[in-house]
Amino acid sequence: MQHQNSTRSSRTGASRRPWRARLAVLCTVSLMGVSSLSRADGDHDRARQALEAGEVLPLGTILTRLERDHPGQVLDVELEHEKHGDVARWIYEVKLLRKGGALVKLEVDARTGSVISRKVKN
Repeated sequence: MQHQNSTRSSRTGASRRPWRARLAVLCTVSLMGVSSLSRADGDHDRARQALEAGEVLPLGTILTRLERDHPGQVLDVELEHEKHGDVARWIYEVKLLRKGGALVKLEVDARTGSVISRKVKN
């Protein structure tokens, strides 16, 4: 019985985490979802290797940088490997919901963290 109560109290404590901690959990879950989608394409291992090799910034770093200039609730994150001609690069696609209901889709260079494109839907 005591074990169940301690589990229950830890769940209650989890719901009181600051928004940054909840965002980190959301991002982890989102990245796990991206990984499972990428696995079907065979990109999962390449994405992991790119992160380990320093070719891709960690998702947490990307989101912390974006938070300053692009505030909003993170709805979805995807990591894609795009190739245009001879140039290949990793792109984070981040969807944000801004105050007032606008949906923002950002494409971010995964190596540098710079925003490549920004689309807003009201």
